[in-house]
Amino acid sequence: MLRIAVAQFNATVGDLTGNVERIIKYAAEAKARGAHILLTPELALCGYPPEDLLLRPDFYRACDRALNDLAIRIHGIAVIVGHPDEFDGRCYNAATVIENGRKIAVYRKTRLPNYEVFDEKRYFEAGTEACVVTLGGVRCGINICADIWEEGAAELTRAAGAELLLVLNASPCHLEKHQQRAHVLGERIDAMGIPAIYCNLVGGQDELVFDGASFALDAQKKCCMRLPSFEEALGIVDFDAGSLHSEQLAEELSIEAEAYQALVLGVRDYIGKTGFKGAIIGLSGGIDSALTLCVAVDALGADKVRAVMMPSPYTAQMSLDDSREMIRVLGVRYDEIAIAPAMAVYGEMLDPLFVGLPADTTEENIQARIRGNILMAISNKTGSLVLTTGNKSEMAVGYCTLYGDMAGGFAVIKDVYKTLVYRLSRYRNTLCQGDPVIPENIIVRPPSAELKPDQTDQDSLPPYEVLDAIVRAYMEEDRSPREIIAAGLPEDAVRRVVRLLRIAEYKRRQAPIGIRITARGFGKDWRYPITNRYPDEF
Repeated sequence: MLRIAVAQFNATVGDLTGNVERIIKYAAEAKARGAHILLTPELALCGYPPEDLLLRPDFYRACDRALNDLAIRIHGIAVIVGHPDEFDGRCYNAATVIENGRKIAVYRKTRLPNYEVFDEKRYFEAGTEACVVTLGGVRCGINICADIWEEGAAELTRAAGAELLLVLNASPCHLEKHQQRAHVLGERIDAMGIPAIYCNLVGGQDELVFDGASFALDAQKKCCMRLPSFEEALGIVDFDAGSLHSEQLAEELSIEAEAYQALVLGVRDYIGKTGFKGAIIGLSGGIDSALTLCVAVDALGADKVRAVMMPSPYTAQMSLDDSREMIRVLGVRYDEIAIAPAMAVYGEMLDPLFVGLPADTTEENIQARIRGNILMAISNKTGSLVLTTGNKSEMAVGYCTLYGDMAGGFAVIKDVYKTLVYRLSRYRNTLCQGDPVIPENIIVRPPSAELKPDQTDQDSLPPYEVLDAIVRAYMEEDRSPREIIAAGLPEDAVRRVVRLLRIAEYKRRQAPIGIRITARGFGKDWRYPITNRYPDEF
């Protein structure tokens, strides 16, 4: 029998010393539990994705030193570790097998993804050879992430004599991606006829969140092991006479739980890994800032979160009351700063320049920019990071103010559609032991920016159910307006939303990065030109 330990852990990009220590810790634990092999995630030595660090020769030298340091400290167990590899003047995404202080085999990834958030052809050459190494009497084949998403690499490994496939992964999450992974690995198992173990990275790295959820499938594609999502874990899988056995089978998460936990982990790691002291959220009494505040508190703890309510003459009493209720339940520091005095000063300064011109969105935007200025001042003074509260629906159509509500360092719900914001808010309330965290008023009242009397979002936008469907079809699925209309969405709304989406590109380029939870977010995998006269197909 061969016992394999799966180390699903949170590597930090560039922290070579820290990552080595974590691998050594997991190796010791795995050895104590009788494991013969420790499998780690893709590029676990340096963290994923290192991006343009991979263009620096000194980075490869540092990684090589760290790998050598790791190797001489490993005894009594084989460790398969992912790392960047420079060999014969070429750079590879590699995995090295270490046993008893020696590097006994190296595999170089043959399939380099260059889609969605991946740019591996920018950095790496493709390997050409299979790697099968005998460990504990079993012929173990090694693949790395994208190798299993296409035909060829896994089949080549099987042809080289593999009895068991071990796959290192840094697969960022988007909603329901775990089902895709199982389906894709199942296709490779159909072609190979042997079991496979899939070890995935966990943790937040800038806009990406890696969910872990490592798993193992036997030769019949039955799931024999599944580790928890969004947390570090060590899995144990036994391979005996061609079969896999494990006692670890974590439950799969609902979409709401998956999305919410991704946001929490993304905030925790972004704040923690970048060294900010805490988070600041501008409360409005609306659902977006309410959800963002909940995520921040769950990620960091109430003692590291500060909420600031900045009422204007247009702020409803309900907004103040609901915000105060949230603060009571959550226990974070709370300040109220009325912006009417600042609005008056701006009016005095600008009135001579605006003589004869009617009030319009200019005055509304000034309110948002006053609030952004206040939040950034508190951030500069305290060392805490402003978390912006705009959702994907708003970012898509530019329903946001540059240097106003877009001011901040990290956009928590940037990739969360408004319709999902409501679902996540209700989900968060199901986790409460006592009073709901988000008051029912916030969830049921018509959404409003409260920048003028009796304002609602639907004064400017289609209903969010319609808006989100159009954005999803155009932005995530690359469907033309003609196809979207043919699918049954109203033509006037499609024309309006597509136009707004296109002209808002300059705003999105200046927005803070935010957590990606869909198959395509407004970040790494959205690269549309700002200056763009392409006529959409209607």
